Amino acid sequence: MDSINQIDKEAFNGLMLNGYPFMKYEFFALLESSHSVGGESGWKVNHLLILDKNQLIGFMPFFIKQHSYGEYVFDFQWAKAYQDNGLNYYPKAVSAIPFTPVVGPRVLIHPDYDLEQIAPKLIQTLIVEAENRGLSSWHLLFPEPMQQQIICNSHEQLLRQKGVQFHWYNQGYKTFADFLAKLNKKRRKEIRRERHKIQENTINFSVKEGSDISQSDWEDFYLFYQMTYMKRSGHGGYLTPTFFSQLSEIMPQNIVLIMAESHQQNIAAALFFKDNHTLYGRYWGTTQFTHHLHFETCYYQGIEYCIKNNLEHFDAGAQGEHKIQRGFIPVKTYSSHWIAHEDFRDAIGHHLNTENQYTERYFQAAKDHSPYKMD
Repeated sequence: MDSINQIDKEAFNGLMLNGYPFMKYEFFALLESSHSVGGESGWKVNHLLILDKNQLIGFMPFFIKQHSYGEYVFDFQWAKAYQDNGLNYYPKAVSAIPFTPVVGPRVLIHPDYDLEQIAPKLIQTLIVEAENRGLSSWHLLFPEPMQQQIICNSHEQLLRQKGVQFHWYNQGYKTFADFLAKLNKKRRKEIRRERHKIQENTINFSVKEGSDISQSDWEDFYLFYQMTYMKRSGHGGYLTPTFFSQLSEIMPQNIVLIMAESHQQNIAAALFFKDNHTLYGRYWGTTQFTHHLHFETCYYQGIEYCIKNNLEHFDAGAQGEHKIQRGFIPVKTYSSHWIAHEDFRDAIGHHLNTENQYTERYFQAAKDHSPYKMD
């Protein structure tokens, strides 16, 4: 399907049981209608449907890519190796959430069916589709661990890749002070010092959700978002102004915007998605540099929101081992890759075996630097 709009919304929602915001029909539809995917974006929509007697029983996002931007599992060196050998790495295919390195389901299955039974045929069909289109590869990015295991076990040619992110978990805290009390003395003192510096700068924070976010709030946020991307990457960001401005209308129950204000002027903001148990930190930006403003806006305000709203889990985004000293702990992420060219498949597989060993050591080292007090 070259558009989510070609899928019956009611049938699609029959597959979506856990509220995960990034696999919602509305999310995919907004990516398309805002021109964040499709068109000249380099993300061509070609979603895969699983049917049984013409009834929709499963869905997998599928994009044909002309580049590797907005994925957060980096294969630029693979593309360069292809080019150096006179081969084309693009187009390729990804089953991923565009611009969103968040772990979650990458296949939706009707509750009357079992992914373990469907996966072998699904992956074989996907590979045939990729071969018929002359694609160099297919990449499954950030699936939840159970789906990763089932899908990888369903086909012998799939290569496995590990990664590490840093997440926060609510241990039944009633207040932010309860959370601090669990940390060792050094980390507790550092967080208090960082938050005090923000207070000294008379920066105030407001939390807005869904339809309470005004158009002017979105305009300010988009400016912050563009400035941050420009500083980091030299471009104004992947998502369009329309994507953000329509979020609070289309997915109001999933959107939280934390705005920082100084002298009656918005100076920074962080955008979060949420479901019934997790807060997902996605984008942030600012017009002025203030020490610790990023940590307060993106991390401490998010932790306070989770505690206040009884959310169990806070995924504050990709990378960032600096999160450890602020109460986040390492978690493993996974991706899978199918490479059409046999020699390159072997070479990339060897590379991933070495890389995965390094990632495992990194994960263990990060665990050893836990900020929490020893029991």
